[in-house]
Amino acid sequence: MDYSNYSMLAMVTAAVVYLLAVFAHAAEWASAKNASAPVVRRRRLRDRVLVGAGAAGADTEAPQDPPPAEQGESEKDRLRTDKFGRIGIALTVVALICNVIGVVLRGLAADRLPWGNMYEFSTTSMIFAVTAYLVAATRFTMRWLGLPVTMFATIALGLAVTVFYVDIGPLQPSLHSIWFAFHILAATIAGAAFTVGGAASVLYLIRSRAEQRNEVIRGYLAKLPSAEKIDTVAYSLLAFAFPLFTFVICAGAIWAQYAWGRYWGWDPKETWSLVTWVIYACYLHARSTAGWKGKRAAIIAIIGMVSFWWNFVGINLLVSGLHSYAK
Repeated sequence: MDYSNYSMLAMVTAAVVYLLAVFAHAAEWASAKNASAPVVRRRRLRDRVLVGAGAAGADTEAPQDPPPAEQGESEKDRLRTDKFGRIGIALTVVALICNVIGVVLRGLAADRLPWGNMYEFSTTSMIFAVTAYLVAATRFTMRWLGLPVTMFATIALGLAVTVFYVDIGPLQPSLHSIWFAFHILAATIAGAAFTVGGAASVLYLIRSRAEQRNEVIRGYLAKLPSAEKIDTVAYSLLAFAFPLFTFVICAGAIWAQYAWGRYWGWDPKETWSLVTWVIYACYLHARSTAGWKGKRAAIIAIIGMVSFWWNFVGINLLVSGLHSYAK
């Protein structure tokens, strides 16, 4: 049996089904055009409290009743929106199964772990990213991430089968190490969390802007949780991924000592990995600093996601170095 051809067929099928899932989630967003959700504004109340001989002013906050929505979403609209969302989830599951089959068959055809180049890393990363999304969607009501995640998976697999694809071959001598498995596996999991967290940060910025500009949020944005909850989701994902990515760099350094006789050599990929690590370190620091929470922290998270994928795609394609085998 030619596992290689069947692997490619499974990957192409996965990319097409991910695209169908994008259409389903786009229809889900479009069908929620009549949805609306009031934004709870808060007003400041000044209470005068006498203490001894003096008085001190204390500011407290109380919820202000929002104006009623001008147009509500009918039961028919809600059912249609939910229907498209469920179709999107079902298609994503089918695509994920095809994705897994493609990676497994690639490994069988190569008789090794299928993580030796950009094509193999991309296809494996999407398994972790989409799995993380599906778990969050089914257990924590985070289906609202469906459109950006399936869109990213479609683009990633599309590039994998058209641009990144290389014929199956043996691993480079420098990759024959147990640290190869540890380093790449941790990188794929961290990359998945960075990707989903970055997508959540984009939606946070959109929802946060809507909350600031409108008394009533309309359309699919009304279906999203509050900006505060989205921000918490993004933070949880990135806080989980950061220690993993720290391990990726440390494991890579140990691997480099085994393969090239030095722990760190400022190779372009090593350097950009450090840049990405610093960006996410700044993000976590920003979250603990009152003036940098919210929008500023979300922007840093998005920059971090772009930096991670630039390190994987841009550096591999455009810059020569010791990691050029990963192309």
